[in-house]
Amino acid sequence: MVEPSGPAPLGRTGSRPTTVAIPVRALEGAKSRLGAVLDAEERRDLVTRLLRRTVSTALATPGVAEVIVVSPDPEVLAIAADAGARPIAQRSRGLNPALQEARDAMTHGHRLLVIPSDLPAVTPEALASVLSAGDATGSPSVVLAPDRHGRGTNALLLDPPDVIDPAFGGDSHVGHAWLASSADAAFVEVAGVLELDLDTPEDLLLAEASVPEAIGVE
Repeated sequence: MVEPSGPAPLGRTGSRPTTVAIPVRALEGAKSRLGAVLDAEERRDLVTRLLRRTVSTALATPGVAEVIVVSPDPEVLAIAADAGARPIAQRSRGLNPALQEARDAMTHGHRLLVIPSDLPAVTPEALASVLSAGDATGSPSVVLAPDRHGRGTNALLLDPPDVIDPAFGGDSHVGHAWLASSADAAFVEVAGVLELDLDTPEDLLLAEASVPEAIGVE
């Protein structure tokens, strides 16, 4: 397994164009694990802010040709469309089925980059690092950026898009690596670029200290 690290410089990608898929749950009850430190309205505002930031960052990343937001929530889809993404109304239930719907709707010939909408430190440079790792590896390949615990998946580049099925939830890092091996696809880990997501009060404290502008802290 190759483990490139550090952000790649921005520039033109040498590989096929990329579709970014961002799955988003309903705003009602969003980020309930932050309920000890944020009330329902504050959590809704945070999710909305992060979604807009994620879409705009993806659109600013060289090599990204389109951004799809898939959600069962019409308000989320309206926010996504306003930010420049293509909204897809989710018909299924669950995260991985949502990503299957996004894959079915994406432009043929693109590779697929899956990212959540709760990465406060997401930048075009960080996403470019993931795409560059895919450029260097070729197809078929699975490129993964892990969370700070080393268990979750905070970015997943699939080339071709159906090289494996997304397997988010639990120890998805191990799951995606195993699926790549089973598919005889190269597996590349890009560590240190997208480690922080917002699930717990501890995550929120880290974001407040490192990227306060992303979460609306003055």
